[in-house]
Amino acid sequence: MKDIKRVVITGAAGFIGSNLAHYFDENLKDVEVLAVDKFRSDEKFSNGNLKSFGHFKNLLGFSGEIYEGDINCAKTLAMIEKFAPDAIFHEAAISDTTVTEQGELIRTNLNSFKDLLDICEKTGARMIYASSGATYGNAKSPQRVGECEAPNNVYGFSKLKMDDLGQKYAKRGVAVVGLRYFNVYGAREFYKNKTASMVLQFGLQILSGKNPRLFDGSDKIKRDFVYIKDIVQANLLALNAASGVYNAATGTARSFQEIVDILQRELGSNLPCEYIPNPYARSYQFHTQADIEPTKKALGYEPKFSLEEGIKDYAAEIKRIYEEEINA
Repeated sequence: MKDIKRVVITGAAGFIGSNLAHYFDENLKDVEVLAVDKFRSDEKFSNGNLKSFGHFKNLLGFSGEIYEGDINCAKTLAMIEKFAPDAIFHEAAISDTTVTEQGELIRTNLNSFKDLLDICEKTGARMIYASSGATYGNAKSPQRVGECEAPNNVYGFSKLKMDDLGQKYAKRGVAVVGLRYFNVYGAREFYKNKTASMVLQFGLQILSGKNPRLFDGSDKIKRDFVYIKDIVQANLLALNAASGVYNAATGTARSFQEIVDILQRELGSNLPCEYIPNPYARSYQFHTQADIEPTKKALGYEPKFSLEEGIKDYAAEIKRIYEEEINA
């Protein structure tokens, strides 16, 4: 971290971006941070979900500089270049896997990434960016970088093409690290609304006294759920890693049913579960489990939170959200 004095975080009012911003603010006070975000409006996609999830409340208490701007906008890109960062943490994206506006999603996720890589090439900045486990589609577990990458949706496709583009720039001498996030959960995800993790959604259902509603066969729907604090550490470790694409996960698959069972224990409830048909079955990932051995070797990454430990750490925040946001 010695050579890192100035960083830009895009998507800084979103879930992962805001956690990074606060981490720098609280633990790496010598680093100057420019937090860039489009922030939310009422604009929606055809699926009814918001086009931007960035929320000012995610940055309450943050003391760095904040810039409102769209990464598709030349003025925003000029601002980032003028700031002359040593590293860019690129978290901004359309991250909703159910979006069908393909052109808009590719433009925001892929085109703007190229613009940011061009800035890195000009200024010598390192690029650490959010890729996704969605790049694998229904590939057999464990999912490995470079194997069976067949995304089920345009979001996963855009991230796969970002990985390809990033590695082209890496060959030209730009330091580029892509982190394929699997199912991330934790503080500051509430403003993602319906796209927040199932950990939070189930937790809020339970606290409201509603029976948890799971898809049929939820004991067999397994995902690699990774706690936000592990993802923040992966991003920081990526600053010193060789260019490449790495899975950011736990390496363990856990079922939706297990999430509900752990939450009920932590939240002190014992509600019966209800089971419903899965409306997204055609574009759904039924089993994700990352191979994180290359990540461990290249980054020195070691996930510190099992699902039980992550939910235990998160439980008080879920209760706060229920009391202050849902019942406010």
